[in-house]
Amino acid sequence: MGTPGVFAQVRAVLFDLDGTLIDSAPDLGAAVDKMRLDRGLSSLPPARYRPVAGAGARGLIGVAFDMTPEHADFAAMREEFCVNYEQCMTQNTYAFAGVPELILDLVARDLPWGVVTNKAARFSVPLTRAMPLFASARTVISGDSTAHAKPHPEPLLEAARRLGIAPAHCVYVGDDERDIVAGLAAGMATVAATYGYLGHEADPTRWGAHASINSPGALLQLLG
Repeated sequence: MGTPGVFAQVRAVLFDLDGTLIDSAPDLGAAVDKMRLDRGLSSLPPARYRPVAGAGARGLIGVAFDMTPEHADFAAMREEFCVNYEQCMTQNTYAFAGVPELILDLVARDLPWGVVTNKAARFSVPLTRAMPLFASARTVISGDSTAHAKPHPEPLLEAARRLGIAPAHCVYVGDDERDIVAGLAAGMATVAATYGYLGHEADPTRWGAHASINSPGALLQLLG
C-alpha cells in the first residue's frame, strides 16, 4: 500500500543495486564458497548465501565461516573474498525479471534514474559498465563515493546533486532497512522492494517506507 501524494511530484528515481535491480547472489555466493573449497571444506548450497547477499562480505563470510568482523582474520578473509568476487562478478548476475522493462518505461517517461549502492566502486563501476541495463543511468554512487555509506543520507543527497534534482522530488527504492532509513533521512519518498534479499528476520512493514512493492513493475503504479 502506498501514499500517493508522496509520489505525485517525483522527478527522478534512485535505486539500490544488489537485491533491487540485479540478482548478484549467485556470484557473491560463488566467491565466498570458493574460499571454503580452497580450504578443503564442503560447498554450501546457494540458498544458504542468498538471504545475506545484501550484507556483502560481512554476511557471506559469516555464513561460510561463522566469522564476525571483530575476528582477527576477518580483514584478510574479506580481501580474499573481494579478489574472488572481482574474477566472477559478471558470470551469473542478471537483472531481476521486470527490471529492464521498468527502466525502459522510466526512460520513456523522461524520468532520470540512478543507482546508490554500498558496493565499493571497485565492484560497482565495472559491473554496471558491463551490463547494458545501466547505459541510461544518469549516476552511480558507490559505497565509497562519499564520506559515508548508507544508512547515512549523504550518498543519496550526492546522487540528487549530480542529477540536479531536489531530494524532495526523488524516490529511493531498496530492499534493505538501511535503504529506507537513508532515503527518509534524505527527505526522499521511499519504496521497499520486498522481492530482494530479505533476511530471515527482516520485516519490511516495520521500516517506515512510504510504500512497498513485490515486483519491479509495481513501482510504475506508484508513479502514476
